[in-house]
Parts: sequence; structure tokens; C-alpha cells
Amino acid sequence: MYTFAVMNADKVNYVKTLYVSDLDGTLLGEDSLLSVGTIAMLNRIIGELGGLFTVATARTPATVVPLMQEVQARLPFIVIGGSAMWDPVTGCYKHTRGIDDLTVNAVADVFDHHHAHPFIYRRHGDSLLYTHHYGPMSAQEERFVTERQHLPLKKFVLDDPGYRHSDDEALLIFSMNKYAVLKAIANDLKANVDTCSVMLYHDIFDESEGYLEIFTAGTSKAAAIRDLARETGAGRIVVFGDNRNDINMMQAADHSVAVGNAFDEVKAAASEVIGPNTADSVPRWIEQELMEKKEIEPLV
Repeated sequence: MYTFAVMNADKVNYVKTLYVSDLDGTLLGEDSLLSVGTIAMLNRIIGELGGLFTVATARTPATVVPLMQEVQARLPFIVIGGSAMWDPVTGCYKHTRGIDDLTVNAVADVFDHHHAHPFIYRRHGDSLLYTHHYGPMSAQEERFVTERQHLPLKKFVLDDPGYRHSDDEALLIFSMNKYAVLKAIANDLKANVDTCSVMLYHDIFDESEGYLEIFTAGTSKAAAIRDLARETGAGRIVVFGDNRNDINMMQAADHSVAVGNAFDEVKAAASEVIGPNTADSVPRWIEQELMEKKEIEPLV
């Protein structure tokens, strides 16, 4: 269904391209939503043009599913920084990569040393995510909880003294704080806990603020994208991003695209730079590439 014959004068090549976009600052507009135009183009790309499209994001399904609800998605969403995929057809998690209990405790010890209090995200059953937290929260963290505490796919377990321990699989340890504070924690983790992957990045609206994500070792959006490419039989990967945490997945792609509002480091790492996220630039690029291949015929 998704195989295309690429015709030229000399030979026929069979190519499948997997298109993967980050969400915030890339596919989403300034209002952190998909525009009407982006939704329409994505549905044409997936339906009429048969494109293989999905998203890769640090977000959880609790916010990704509502954002993507009008898109006729067929492929799994790469969520929680690559530690899980979410099947939009079945409404369930798949291909999760959990953090073992020893690593959870080692990471929590580092946070305690820095007088910080992370969120621990755990998969509960096939479709729910329990987010455990213990200790005081910053104003930023309180807003984060307030905005998400009524989402159907996520439940917050606050003031939980046993937050380190659960029968549920831990997928992510997450913290938001001043970037300088998180950088000290990240450096400590990299020096002392070798069973985890650490991702630190700036807030796209305020570089003094930051986010710290900790996964089991080897977890990344890039690794998940490669897994999905194998699963779909795609021989080419094209990714779109804007933030520094997208550089890793860009390096795993055959072609990488930075939106015009991306950080300079991301633009430098990309194969090309296109328009900003506010101009439906990602779906326009994909649609144009598919439409320009006039000699491409779908194979049944």
C-alpha cells in the first residue's frame, strides 16, 4: 500500500520514505496547536498521497492524542522521547523501553543531593500513564500539573512518599527548572549513573528555563525512528525539528529539515532550512516532495 515505484529512463527503484516531525515549535503553531491547513495537508499526505508520516516528541499520549485527533494517523506516534510508541488505531502503548528499579533509585538519589524533585512517569496498563511526584513544586511545575491533571490518559500521583517504587513500568524521569540547576544535575547523572540516557534542553520560549529527561540507556527519538523505519520497510528517513533535542534524530535521518524558527545549532545540523512553524512549513514540504515526483506511481 505504501510502496512507490520511482521511474526513470534507466531503471525502476522502489523506495519508501518515512517522514517524522517534532511537534512543539515544528509542526505546531505559536498557539501550540495544529492549524487547519496543517491538518488538511497531513490528511492528504497520509490518505490521497499514501505518505508514511508520524510525529516524534517528548510529550506523552495524554497531550499528543488530543493534538492529533483530527489527523487520520495510521502509524504509531513516537512519544515520551522515544521510550514508547503509541498506536492511534488501537489507543494503546507499544514498544516501551522501561527504566529498571536500580536506575530509578540511583537517579532519585542524585536529585535528592541537589534538593530537586522530579516526576516519574509510569505506564499503568495498556493506555494510562501515572505521573508520581513527591516534595515541593515550583510555580512552573504547579502550572504544568494544573494544565494536565484532568487529561484522560494521564493521572498525577502527588505527595507520594513511595514515588520511587511501583509495579508499573517507569518510562521517564522528568524535571523542569532553571537551566543552570538542571545542568548540574545532568552532569552529575552522566558522571555517576551509566544505566540511563540524559537529555537536557532549553525552553523554546525562555532559554533560562530548561527541561531534563532521563530514560533507560540507549533510548532516544532517533532509535525509535530507526525501529519504526524497519517496521514499515522504509528505506529513507526524513525528519523535521526546531530544538536542540532534535539534533540526535536529525543525525539518524537520510535528510533532515529545520524550520525557520529553529535554534542556530539545529539549522547548522540540518540538510536544509525551510519556513517557520507558523506557515504550515512541514506539511507543505512533504506535500511538495510527493507531488513533484510526477513519475511516482503507487503499487498495489
